[in-house]
Amino acid sequence: MDRKNEKSEAKGGGKGGNKPFQLDKHEIIERIPNFHLLPKPVKRRVYALKRLQLQSANIEAKFYEEVHELERKYAGLYQPVYDKRREIVSGAVEPTDEECEWHSDQEEDDLAENLQKKAALEEKPADSADSVDQKGVPDFWLTVFKHVDLLGEMLQEHDEPILKHLQNVTVKFSEPGKPMTFTLEFHFESNSYFSNTLLTKVYHMKSEPDNNDPLSFEGPEIVDCEGCKIDWHKGKDVTVKVVKKKQKHKGRGTIRTVTKEVPQESFFNFFNPDEELDFTIATDFEIGHFFRERVIPRAVLYFTGEALEDDESFEEEDLEEGEEEDLDEEGDEEEEGDFDPTAPPPAECKQQ
Repeated sequence: MDRKNEKSEAKGGGKGGNKPFQLDKHEIIERIPNFHLLPKPVKRRVYALKRLQLQSANIEAKFYEEVHELERKYAGLYQPVYDKRREIVSGAVEPTDEECEWHSDQEEDDLAENLQKKAALEEKPADSADSVDQKGVPDFWLTVFKHVDLLGEMLQEHDEPILKHLQNVTVKFSEPGKPMTFTLEFHFESNSYFSNTLLTKVYHMKSEPDNNDPLSFEGPEIVDCEGCKIDWHKGKDVTVKVVKKKQKHKGRGTIRTVTKEVPQESFFNFFNPDEELDFTIATDFEIGHFFRERVIPRAVLYFTGEALEDDESFEEEDLEEGEEEDLDEEGDEEEEGDFDPTAPPPAECKQQ
């Protein structure tokens, strides 16, 4: 399925607005196996239950609209915190001693280990001087990206020097009364690769039951993604590579060499407004949702690796609830490539 068709399916064809949806009785009959065999009084009660379910879906849609408004409100409260984070990461400000106070049992163990290595550190005064001269937290966001599998898979070696200039990643929510969207903002310092200081990715959402299938409503879903144009400096565009090809003249038989640009894998294809690459709308949303819900609010914990430990512990807890034994018992089938219904599903992003 190409990107255009995928968007059409995601949009569902309903315009609806906030108007409650009506349920087609024939739709009920088609969806329930052997519905025609039910006694007529039972059918009537099923219709009533379905109508109640539709009412519930419309209430749920309103609930998610108010959740979005709360997210927008609290985004404003988070902003000063994220601004301070950017200042520290970039080296624009040096935190005070009070702001740097932090204590944990693990850090006590680290302190003891550091004391044991004190002599070795004193033997390298040049290195110590370099660390004092460094500003902020070098490669903060690049390290965060590398620690997140979903993002690390997108990174190419030629992306890394550019991401060293990334200073902050933030999320902005649409204003009240506007269509539901959220925008990821990637803030860069001046660099030799492109002239932009801000790259954006906008996610357009729909929080209403679909006209064609209103009872399937499970919350907000993505209907479109919109990237931005990157103003690359000459010869610095890492989303393309130059290849040379030989061409033979049909009449004279002479050979010439021509060069042409062809697309290549890069994290920065994420912003491609042409949408002609490998990003499906589902993958796009999974990445955007992960930035919004995990990476942006917990960036320092992904930098240190602590957020990764939390994620792994959740996976282990899932297995402890009776699933680990099932996996062991059916291990042979899994090795043969058969589907294991007891295995935990792959991580997915609920479209909300």
